Amino acid sequence: MTEDKRPPRPHPDNRPRPTRHPAGGKDTSRTPATRTPGVGAKALTPGGRTKINGSDANSTRTKDRTAPAPAPAPAPATAPEPPRIQKALADAGLGSRREIEGWITAGRIEINGRLAKLGDRLGPGDRVRLDGKELRLASPDAGPLRVIAYHKPEGEVVTRQDPEGRPTVFHHLPPLLQGRWIAVGRLDINTSGLLLLTNHGDLANRLMHPSREIEREYAVRVLGEAPRAALQRLVHGVELEDGPARFEEIVESDTSSRGANRWYHVLLREGRNREVRRLWEAVGVKVSRLMRVRFGNVILEPSLFSHHWRDLTEEELDGLLALAGLPRPHPKPASPRPRKPWDQARSGPRRPRA
Repeated sequence: MTEDKRPPRPHPDNRPRPTRHPAGGKDTSRTPATRTPGVGAKALTPGGRTKINGSDANSTRTKDRTAPAPAPAPAPATAPEPPRIQKALADAGLGSRREIEGWITAGRIEINGRLAKLGDRLGPGDRVRLDGKELRLASPDAGPLRVIAYHKPEGEVVTRQDPEGRPTVFHHLPPLLQGRWIAVGRLDINTSGLLLLTNHGDLANRLMHPSREIEREYAVRVLGEAPRAALQRLVHGVELEDGPARFEEIVESDTSSRGANRWYHVLLREGRNREVRRLWEAVGVKVSRLMRVRFGNVILEPSLFSHHWRDLTEEELDGLLALAGLPRPHPKPASPRPRKPWDQARSGPRRPRA
């Protein structure tokens, strides 16, 4: 029997809609976007844990009967403090905060002729140089927010310039009038699939931050069938070099295949370096192919081929901003008034008929 080497792809009509947390904007969907019956989540997800909020049930039954303290007098208004340099450069679309902090530590950024330090603030009139070249900083509100989904193939790196001359994802992206594209996380050279890019530095930083706990779903092809004991370890937790890690969920995608390989869909809420591969390797299972198929509420559509990109829909963009805990920076553009037949006539006053 010939094995189908293509990974199971998500379908927009069948995927569950993630539940949006109203306060923190976290993606609380516990179900991967694509699955077929196999190793179920209930069999693999550790149970027996009850999560209680900061105020437990007993405290909510008894109200505080003491009179409320008087409200303090409002503090006098003060001028807002200038933003830190990493935030100002990220808001201008030059990179994520983490990336810019690396530039500062490496001594690549200068402010008014001196080397910048972490924590420096950027005020009006300050002149900034990156690698000796002066930067022209645009206001974060100068251009519209844009987020695209790119289908990264294997063999491309997520960096602007590669010292080894390997192809990068930035060679296939559309041009921007202001700022530049910022990758929301990274996929290693041997990993394909969904990569989000934006021109909004703060959005990229929030989506990548571990505190947001945004779901990432991967389709994983492993050599042979993974033992059930190994799957149990992967969802209960494995100790890696940089600390403990685990999958939120594992689902076998194709139970009918009897070839040498097996496809699984895995779900996790962080994006450490090569975390998916390292988790499988820690339990003695070799990964032969890895593809990201979902990030938060955005899925890799079957119609988006390798090397191609698309703009997010308004619904996807609103969902992504909710996951990041950000409001929409610009109002939605108003739809143009539909033209009437007489609007298409030539300009100028109409002449009366004879």
